[in-house]
Amino acid sequence: MINISSLLDEIKASPYREIVISTPHTGKVTFADIKQGDKVNGPQGQWKEKPGTLIATLERERNPKAICANEKGEISTLHTELEGSFVEAGTPLAVVRHLLTRAEVERILLQKALHLFLAPERAKYYFTPEVDKKIRASDSQSVAVREGMELLIMSRMKREVPLMYSGPAGVIYAVYFKYNENIDAGDPLIGVCPQDQLPAIQEVIMRVQTEWTEKD
Repeated sequence: MINISSLLDEIKASPYREIVISTPHTGKVTFADIKQGDKVNGPQGQWKEKPGTLIATLERERNPKAICANEKGEISTLHTELEGSFVEAGTPLAVVRHLLTRAEVERILLQKALHLFLAPERAKYYFTPEVDKKIRASDSQSVAVREGMELLIMSRMKREVPLMYSGPAGVIYAVYFKYNENIDAGDPLIGVCPQDQLPAIQEVIMRVQTEWTEKD
């Protein structure tokens, strides 16, 4: 088993994610009134309908396109030397240093510590009626899984196929899919925790919830 407590200490020592903001297509770059060290916001609103902080405008054939920050953070790098230049698609314009949120830290830890059962193909996924009933009555950790257990239903192109679980026995600690949403092949569906490792994982997640400080 991975030492999840040590992993948390490593994350706390460098609790950031570097996000590169690049051009989606060719065009002429004009930077917004922004400089290195400035704070930026990602999309906001209930449906993320409000764009993040404007980083630059990319103009092609007289059509300007706003390039905005997609996460909250601080501008650690800004390629102002490209001001007024015509650039290719995929050209880095800035780097946003994003401080990991409590939820992001929990997700990183769990995806390292748990056995991830992955989607075999792009489709919609549902728990079998029996499993779904248990989860609704209690929670996902009330469901014990084992190799070969019929756990999920894969729905794709008007066909439904039962999906058997493969992996170590344990309980469903995390659920990564939502009903009526397509999940890409290779994305995690659930995270399974062996029973004997459950107390250690719960202890570290409790540490995150009590020790991790969210900053404005």
